[in-house]
Order: sequence, then structure tokens, then C-alpha cells
Amino acid sequence: MNPVIPTIIAALWLMLPAYITNASAAFFGGKTPIDRGIYWGKNRLLGDGKTYEGLLKGFSCGFLFGILQHLVLSGYITITPSFGIFPFFLVTLFCLSAGAMIGDLLGSFMKRRLGLKRGTPLPLVDQLDFVGGAWLLLFLGARAWFIETFSLGIILAVIILTPVLHLFTNYIGFKIGKKTVPW
Repeated sequence: MNPVIPTIIAALWLMLPAYITNASAAFFGGKTPIDRGIYWGKNRLLGDGKTYEGLLKGFSCGFLFGILQHLVLSGYITITPSFGIFPFFLVTLFCLSAGAMIGDLLGSFMKRRLGLKRGTPLPLVDQLDFVGGAWLLLFLGARAWFIETFSLGIILAVIILTPVLHLFTNYIGFKIGKKTVPW
């Protein structure tokens, strides 16, 4: 088998909790802005798109999906890497899911500091902020596992595949009325 295929599968498998977290937060959304309408200078701190409900639902969906993925699906998909053993895999999944939300919030914070309004594209930041947050929290909370598991090939696969997947899922979200812009 071509060695690229297992690397892509491993990359997608490892990032699924973060992907689910990011997509669920946008899909479920909410009404209560995290920044509570606070401005920093001329712009909102985060904006109306970042809500407590989206944060909690996104994190919960990603974390719970990761548990399901680890406990149920790991036995059937044998070429995928493990999230670790109990109870450590819970730390790994927490870092992936919480980190994805933190990265997304930091991306919005950065966009507001640049004076960009909600929905205005900021290429690569829009697509990779949650990945950076997940990796940062993994590096801080599960460093040995992160270094051992995320090879250069897997890192490159995630960086290349995530923008494509992000644009594709956002387009679907736009078509079903869950997003106001297709990016």
C-alpha cells in the first residue's frame, strides 16, 4: 500500500475530535456571546459568532465523539494510532477538543484586532486556528504523546487537508443555512 494513504488516514483519525468540535460549535451555535458585547478599542473582543452554547456544545461533541472513536472504533480500524491508554486518553481528547475551541477563539480575537468583521475571510487563519489551538494544548498537556504520535508526515497531511475539509464543510453549512458565508 502507498505510505501516503495510511498517513492521511492517521491524520484524519487523530484530528477527528478537533474537527468535530469545530464543526459542532458552528453548527449548534448559540445566543450568549462569550465577550458579552464588550469592545476593545473600536471592535468587539470576539463578536456575536462566539457563544457559550457553541463553546460547550462544540467541546462536548468533540470530546464525546473522541471517546466513542477510541473505545468503539479503535478495535475495527487497526491502522489508526491510539489516543493512549485509560485514563490518559481522556487528557488527550480534552486537549484536542478544548484546544480546538481555544484556537478558534484566538482566531476570532485576531480577526477583531485586525478590524475584520464576522464572516470576513482571513485565509489560513480561518482554516487552521483550531488546529493550532489543539496542537498547542496537546503540546502543553500531553507532550510526549504529541511528539510520538504526530510525525512530520501527519503534521503536513493535517496542514494540507484541513483547509480543504474546512472549506467543504463550511460550504455545506452555508447551503443548509447554518452559516452566513460559504467559507
